[in-house]
Amino acid sequence: MQYRTLGRTGIKVSPYALGALMFAPSVGNPDPDDTARIIHKALDAGINVIDTADAYGGSEEVVGKALKGRRDDVVLATKVSRPMGDDPNHQGASRRWIVTAVENSLRRLQTDHIDLYQIHRPDPGTDIEETLSALSDLIRSGKVRAIGTSGLPASDMVEAQWVAERRGLARFHTEQPPYSLLNRGIEREVLPVAQRFGMGTLVWGPLGQGLLTGRVRKGQENELRRARFVQHLNDERRLDVVERLISLAGQAGLPLTHLAMAFTIAHPGVTSAIVGPRTMSHLDDLLAGIDVALTDDLLDRIDEVVPPGTDVGTLDQAYLPPAVQQADLRRRPVAQRSGS
Repeated sequence: MQYRTLGRTGIKVSPYALGALMFAPSVGNPDPDDTARIIHKALDAGINVIDTADAYGGSEEVVGKALKGRRDDVVLATKVSRPMGDDPNHQGASRRWIVTAVENSLRRLQTDHIDLYQIHRPDPGTDIEETLSALSDLIRSGKVRAIGTSGLPASDMVEAQWVAERRGLARFHTEQPPYSLLNRGIEREVLPVAQRFGMGTLVWGPLGQGLLTGRVRKGQENELRRARFVQHLNDERRLDVVERLISLAGQAGLPLTHLAMAFTIAHPGVTSAIVGPRTMSHLDDLLAGIDVALTDDLLDRIDEVVPPGTDVGTLDQAYLPPAVQQADLRRRPVAQRSGS
């Protein structure tokens, strides 16, 4: 296992990180004991990063229990800001919620510190100085070692770095964006900005949320494609590209999963790619390809299928800023449009 430095933190991490969403009994593996075996096997194989979140329905509890006796072997990452109930103040990146949420995560994870505490999604309603101030206090208290973001647009990443410098606050050490053979948009700005400011990146969705496993094919019906929360699996544009990538992987003598993972961690701006196995067999398949390296010729051929810096469709869980989501931010008032 060739370890990499997580930004400028000095923390050494594996090129694969273990994502814990599928460890939530309500979402993925319903057997915590089986999940613990998966976690232990990943650690034994050299993976030393586990990434979870308070919003991953029970995942933190499962991870905390599984790490008993092995906590010091793990770079433990979790997140805050997604809704944790109906109370409007039990979400977001305000100081009020962060100082409460971190205590809840520490309790569920059965630990006294979090190695990487991340803002799960941007919170446009909270001033970034407010967020960084609260996170800086958590670092000084020893409850958090490093801080990061997830889904932050490049312009917001720059703003956060500037605010941290001007106000003497802790700066974000990492960003967690989506990245895969199908979604290369972050190559335009997010990855260059992360590299410019010395930030590490833990990219999610390297298997296209299931599309790059080879189990979802054009013209074939299966359980995955019927799931209501994975509409992207029915995107014909993405399915067409997957067929081309399957052919390319076959010509290279590689399973599609190994091609996809090797592509993701080949980018110099990527620190680790988050894998989310639900079963031991899923983990075994991913571990079998951890040493695969792609040739420049093969990377060039991938560029011909999906040009650098482009996305094929969108992921269902990709962050959309208010400027895109809210119509009133994209349209002048009627009176101004009519010229009156």
